[in-house]
Amino acid sequence: MKLDERGKQCPKPVIDTKKALESCNPGETVEVLVDNEIAVQNLSKMAASKGLSAVSKKISDNEFSVKIPVGQGVTPDSDAPDDSEEPAVCQPDSRKKGMAVVLSSNLMGHGDPELGKALMKGFVYALTQQDVLPETILLYNSGAYLSCEGSDNLEDLKSMESQGVEILTCGTCLNFYGLSEKLQVGSVTNMYEIVERMTAAKLLVRP
Repeated sequence: MKLDERGKQCPKPVIDTKKALESCNPGETVEVLVDNEIAVQNLSKMAASKGLSAVSKKISDNEFSVKIPVGQGVTPDSDAPDDSEEPAVCQPDSRKKGMAVVLSSNLMGHGDPELGKALMKGFVYALTQQDVLPETILLYNSGAYLSCEGSDNLEDLKSMESQGVEILTCGTCLNFYGLSEKLQVGSVTNMYEIVERMTAAKLLVRP
């Protein structure tokens, strides 16, 4: 099986390759084309975590090949749900009770804004691919932009909402940024409820 992951943002190449490996039979090989060395390292690390070997080759400055043979006896994660009939997705009952993800900015980390936006998009997408989804996602300050019209994250947030994840966006923040009429996913909340959810959470995740 051959995957062309050139031009795709992290963690897409890793997730696509993981799914391809899980669909392969022993003896088959997955070859992945990527355009940077970081992607090569990420794929090699993922393969190693599954007990597989990865052979990489530099084709040009912007093209690399990573081949991962599926060995005899290597199977998908034993604790993963049986997904032989349907694509692997997180089900509503797989939400982690008491787990809240806090998105207080539309950027991830400090530094270049463009990079921060790309990292946040990657984080939210990676969140949708976890075996266990959060119970609640809280958005406030500029994080309110993520749930509004024009956001690159809407599709992923809507996907999680459809699987039972509660998505709450600060109303004061929506008003401040002029986004009151642009909310596209989840519902409006207030600071009292935000504090209530955060203090009651057993696990808070902040990217």
